[in-house]
Amino acid sequence: MTAFQPTSHIAKAADYSHYLAARLVARPELGDWLAEAAQAPFPRQAMQVFLMATPIPDEAALKRLLRDLRQRVMTLLIVRDLNGLADLSEVTGACTDLAELALALACDWHHRDLATIHGEPLDSQGQPQKLIVVGMGKLGGRELNVSSDIDPIFVYPEDGETSGPRKLANHEFFVRLGKRLINAIGEITADGFVFRVDMRLRPYGDDGPLVSSFAMLEDYFYTQAREWERYAWIKGRPLTGERHDELEALRRPFVFRKYLDFGAFGAMRDLHSQIRREVARKDMADNIKLGAGGIREIEFIAQVFQLIRGGKTPSLQARPTRTILHQLAAMDLLPEAVADELETAYILLRNLEHRLQYRNDSQTQQLPRDAAERQRLALTMGHADWDGFAADLDLVRRKVADQFEQVFGAPQEDQSEHPLAGLCDLTPEAARERLEQLGYVDGGAMLERLSALRGCSRYAGLPAINKTALDGLLPPLIEVAARQANPDDTLVRILALLEAISRRAPYLLLLREYPQTLAQVARIVGASPWAAQYLTNQPHLLDELLDPRTLMTAPDWALKQGDLKACLAAFNGDRERQMDEMRHFKQSETFRLLAQDQAGMWTVERLSDNLAALADLLLDQTLEMVWADLPKKHRERPAFAVIAYGKLGGKELSYASDLDIVFLYDDPHPDAQDIYGRLGKRMNTWMSTPTAAGILYETDLRLRPDGASGLLVSSIEAFDDYQRHHAWTWEHQALTRARFACGDVAVGRRFEVIREAVLRLPRDRSKLRAEVLEMRQKMHDGHPNSSGLFDLKHDCGGLVDVEFAVQCLVLASSSEHPELTANRGNIALLGMAGGLGLIPTGIADVAADAYRELRRRQHEVKLQGAEHARLPAGEMASEIAAVRSLWQAVFG
Repeated sequence: MTAFQPTSHIAKAADYSHYLAARLVARPELGDWLAEAAQAPFPRQAMQVFLMATPIPDEAALKRLLRDLRQRVMTLLIVRDLNGLADLSEVTGACTDLAELALALACDWHHRDLATIHGEPLDSQGQPQKLIVVGMGKLGGRELNVSSDIDPIFVYPEDGETSGPRKLANHEFFVRLGKRLINAIGEITADGFVFRVDMRLRPYGDDGPLVSSFAMLEDYFYTQAREWERYAWIKGRPLTGERHDELEALRRPFVFRKYLDFGAFGAMRDLHSQIRREVARKDMADNIKLGAGGIREIEFIAQVFQLIRGGKTPSLQARPTRTILHQLAAMDLLPEAVADELETAYILLRNLEHRLQYRNDSQTQQLPRDAAERQRLALTMGHADWDGFAADLDLVRRKVADQFEQVFGAPQEDQSEHPLAGLCDLTPEAARERLEQLGYVDGGAMLERLSALRGCSRYAGLPAINKTALDGLLPPLIEVAARQANPDDTLVRILALLEAISRRAPYLLLLREYPQTLAQVARIVGASPWAAQYLTNQPHLLDELLDPRTLMTAPDWALKQGDLKACLAAFNGDRERQMDEMRHFKQSETFRLLAQDQAGMWTVERLSDNLAALADLLLDQTLEMVWADLPKKHRERPAFAVIAYGKLGGKELSYASDLDIVFLYDDPHPDAQDIYGRLGKRMNTWMSTPTAAGILYETDLRLRPDGASGLLVSSIEAFDDYQRHHAWTWEHQALTRARFACGDVAVGRRFEVIREAVLRLPRDRSKLRAEVLEMRQKMHDGHPNSSGLFDLKHDCGGLVDVEFAVQCLVLASSSEHPELTANRGNIALLGMAGGLGLIPTGIADVAADAYRELRRRQHEVKLQGAEHARLPAGEMASEIAAVRSLWQAVFG
């Protein structure tokens, strides 16, 4: 920015701004003041000092003071902005500070004046109340322009009456205060006005009461408010008064739904269409706010994402437009280049808006038609002539309009032209034939399913918007299901999903707004009935299908943990919401892994690694949340560790696995057992208690010392003593797969030392084999199989045999070969055993390959929804033979 030159800079600005020139003539002292003051911004603190320096004996003095300040702020901004000394943030920030301070001073002055007559308006507890002025629109977003009106809403906490001898109902007190406030700010006196005041955004508009109590506002939000009012309240921000948290507790759920609200697209599309019609009717194409590619379209792009996702993503509840554009880019909801382009356009259009308003201090966004006026305007925008500026402006507005159409382009709601429209209206024979032409095997059965969906009582009772959306989805869904390898199964699963979400319009509207997701839905549900059921039970996961880039991006768990922490921090104090958010996080990450798994991104081993990493992350976060909320704790961080056993410990987790965990602590505090016992109990409750979002994990704590009859948590010393002197052999088998999952790293290290020492204890090999065989027989007897199929996990020659053989090798030989204590997984341990000569290398290698294939086939069968992973034995003959050879080599 250039250095300030008082005489030339003030003269240049006055040459363009009639308002500035007139003020300098009417008040010559302003010129002297500007020569000094315009060298720097006009900060809020300086405005406050100016207001406090002048006594206010009466209402007239109040009005003069506020208008004097307004003239100083306006003239200073005009001089600085037109000379390139101020950026957009300075201009809008100063205008917003002026409005906030003027409203606060006028409100406080008139409240005191009324209270001297009528007393203080009291709440139910006998405490005085203040009027809350809610700044809406650009005032709420701290984006006020230089000649803007302000759109306040007046709210007060509770009804009641005042405390003075001339009592008034609180409502009447605040109505009088509101009228005085409007007059103090908006009346045009000899000194002008402070801001034009528009009260039409209040409940019921011009027909509504001037002020509302919290109770009245809440009732209005949930019984009378229209959809566009949610948009209006996005930026609503309390500027005066107290009890703002209570007001925010009313505003936030009204504006931001807990679910992803894709109905916002249609609502804002309709609102914009109304604006476009008004623009066309009034020939306002040159209006840079309301016309195509104008300021309003940029705001709509930002705000529709806020309405849709703000309830799920608190960072999208911010009020300034530019902040939201940055956030949308950070979240990949808009490409970064597009967000940057929109912000650049927004800055240009807002700067242009200010220059239009500097001219005569008029509230206008209309480009001039006079050639001389156009030339003057172009010069203030840094262009030599109007034609060059207009060409650049048109290009910017076209880009904004194009992006607006990409975001808001209306979906094809009317499917009457779709080739499959009216399918159910054909004769049954014709409809069946049409379906079979598409590739369906049993067209008659599919027709029955379609007819059953539209003929059921659930469908009959749907709201009109749901029926329209559902009817519009059926033709394209029938089409995409027919392209799958198993079209009949795919369509049946899709129809089950549609039936499940039919009463939940946002999910139907999501599919309608993003028709590209339909093929993704068909692919996922067609490939796996388990996946189909998972999606049907958790329909919010449809949102994950919107962006294939994020859906198919391998997880960065450290980054995701940071995202989860930020999300949970936004709901501090709301434990139920935090529990739900953790469950949604788990479901979303599991679904992404599932989609990546179906696309062939993962081996079973790498998939299990990721599922275990997800579980570790959620255990760690649960520990942190529960400890923070635990009463009577004696230290900042717990000396406590979560030990993973079983599939979690061995990192062989599947999608539906429960968690085998043990809780340990190392703390000499006399109340440690009680404190950590409560911690463990609450952790278990946090994870396994069903909420509206389901459960986090089923947990199994029976592997702790003394099993279900033992203490829920153990000190590290007690754990050590138990493992050395009291544990059964099967408990040492379980220990081979145990590992530190989360918590205090020092406690985790002590556990690892104990684990290694116990595994390296010398053992009688004959006795060890006998005890392992006895336990294996008990497991076999506990899982009888009369199906005639081979159970991949439990039958002889299956996965459990490999696990027991490896565990026996580790326990028998770790005293001589301590490297076997490493929890590296069964395949790696088989390779080590072969390399050490404990079993023939050939047997070890073939058994490792068999184990890998058994796991792959088990995973495959489970995804097909089978309760038991069983196949014809002939299909797995080579794997069974390899495992039996291993068994023979280890046990004889």
